[in-house]
Amino acid sequence: MQQDHRPLTDWLPITKKEVEMRGWEELDVIIVSGDAYVDHPAFGPAVIGRIIESEGFRVAIIPQPNWKDDLRDFKKLGKPRLFFGVTAGCMDSMVNHYTANKRLRSTDSYTPGGMSGFRPDYASIVYTKILKELYPDVPVLLGGIEASLRRVTHYDYWSDKLAPSILEESGADMLVYGMGEQPLRDLLRYLDKGIPFESLNTISQTAILRPRSEEIPKNKQWKTLELNSHEKCLQDKLSYASNFKHLEQESNKLYANRLVQRIGTNNLIINPPYFTMTEKEIDQSFDLPYTRLPHPKYKKRGAIPAFEMIKFSVNMHRGCFGGCSFCTISAHQGKFIASRSQKSIMKEVDAVTKMPDFKGYLSDIGGPSANMYNMKGKVQEICDRCVSPSCIHPVICHNLDTSHQSLIDIYKKVDAHPQVKKAFVGSGIRYDMLVKDYNKLADDTIDPYMEQLLTRHVSGRLKVAPEHTSDNTLKIMRKPSFKHFHTFKKKYDKIDKKHNLNQQLIPYFISSHPGCQEEDMANLAAETKDMGFQLEQVQDFTPTPMTVATVIYYAGVHPYTLQPVFTAKTKAEKLAQHQFFFWYKKENRGQIRARLEKLGRHDLAEVLLAPRTFDKKQEERNSFKKKKGFNKSVEKPRSNNNQKPNRSSSNEKQTSFNPKSKSLRKGKQNNDTPINPKSKSLRSKGKKTRR
Repeated sequence: MQQDHRPLTDWLPITKKEVEMRGWEELDVIIVSGDAYVDHPAFGPAVIGRIIESEGFRVAIIPQPNWKDDLRDFKKLGKPRLFFGVTAGCMDSMVNHYTANKRLRSTDSYTPGGMSGFRPDYASIVYTKILKELYPDVPVLLGGIEASLRRVTHYDYWSDKLAPSILEESGADMLVYGMGEQPLRDLLRYLDKGIPFESLNTISQTAILRPRSEEIPKNKQWKTLELNSHEKCLQDKLSYASNFKHLEQESNKLYANRLVQRIGTNNLIINPPYFTMTEKEIDQSFDLPYTRLPHPKYKKRGAIPAFEMIKFSVNMHRGCFGGCSFCTISAHQGKFIASRSQKSIMKEVDAVTKMPDFKGYLSDIGGPSANMYNMKGKVQEICDRCVSPSCIHPVICHNLDTSHQSLIDIYKKVDAHPQVKKAFVGSGIRYDMLVKDYNKLADDTIDPYMEQLLTRHVSGRLKVAPEHTSDNTLKIMRKPSFKHFHTFKKKYDKIDKKHNLNQQLIPYFISSHPGCQEEDMANLAAETKDMGFQLEQVQDFTPTPMTVATVIYYAGVHPYTLQPVFTAKTKAEKLAQHQFFFWYKKENRGQIRARLEKLGRHDLAEVLLAPRTFDKKQEERNSFKKKKGFNKSVEKPRSNNNQKPNRSSSNEKQTSFNPKSKSLRKGKQNNDTPINPKSKSLRSKGKKTRR
């Protein structure tokens, strides 16, 4: 194994022995994470740990602690001098655990061997409550995507109700939202000067709870906007929906207001975000001394699927200005793009090529949307005043520079690396920026970019996300009309034919999205069938905190207009929509015909259920694959499949933590029942169990 030749001290410590190996008697910060520890810049806990280390503090990580036994994992490193940092990991723990139909997943991509069950539901709340019971005098700082997207009153799909800020539910002392490097560095420097944790009320990009009897902390540079209270949101769905417009706009403004929301006897105070990271700042995060490997502890427990997927990839930027209604990227990373320098990117490429099992292929060079690298406003003053959640919907902003030249340059530079045989673009591209009929102000780089992309950086299949064919649904999604996908496909096919590539174009689609009627799904199926697609990359809409689509799902209205929007919500409605994706399966044909006849769409039934004839291009592709001996590729699901393992045999009694109760209780852990996390205290009783 590649870890064998490296000293254990190359990783951040995760055990008492590793702390002692560094000669430390006390830790400044302890990070508790729901993920296994992978020391790589794509894994948030590792980035935060390395940031803390770079500031000169002593830090350790407790990855995936056992919350079901006597809590020894939470005690093993003792009490930190400054604070505990808590994160559920790289995913919201409920998205990690459950499918769109609320079925428990059987795997967890962030655990060795893909094993499920090594983190609780609502992990941030569970971990914080345990720490507050064990160490009531030590501050707890929440971070990561779960905390970030649950920082204010939000709809929780899995309990089907509105929940207050995760600060209120967990009892944590402060929350860092978004990408946490900037607020974390300031927080550490203030603490190092001796300023008490509870006095740090005006750090940007943090949220705190303070009694309503106290005055709102003063900051002359900020204006304050008051949201509807949590209690009012519970009583009135329109109040909840109207909150979201302000929350989304302030999260994406360069000069944002401070937000305040009443929760019971407290005020939730959400300070404005930092400015987008500069090239120098984002380079600092990626250039830290990562081993780029999982901790050696996991060597005999199996591969960590999420790491295997990205270990030969390079992330070039953060942020996304697409603003899609169902997506949380801009809510967490921001809509403005923070791009790394070519020097930093090439430094990481060089590091990847030196990994012992590197075979010459980079699996991905990209970002949240692969072709947004180095894109920004032409006139900064216009961006300074902007409140739009998207720069490319309903039209591409006239102030947005969509030149792809920086991408072409970095692709060619990576290609020229002597150890790189091929560098693929695996993350999604925004195809709409590559067609002139949508990107009307595009410069002359979009055609060379597509040539470069298709001839050098596609591994046989290029994935793009039109998401739907209905203009009404696409408008709510903040996606362009499907007619632009037709244009893109023609352009794609022309280049594909020119270079005799025989590469597939794979479109992504979503069913049951707010605004989508059953007839819309039937039309989607018929139109894509007519285009020669047999759909694979499809998913059912999952409401996740802090998206426009989730607000519509719960409140029944669009948060910007407060006008009603239809949403499929029952299991039967969702299944009826989803099965249209799979018209080619015999078991669905009878139901599809019955549904279309009920809708009075006999014409669609005839189109959709008629025998399919492959077009000439498909026949050529199949012949090419057969000649070359290609195996049918297997697509990974779009969502990360994750979940939870029993830590002991099924007949052994365990002490399980119920976060909504006020105590720990004995009994078998029921993997089919979500842990319910919302109590104020915790008692540590019961028989010990070993991991």
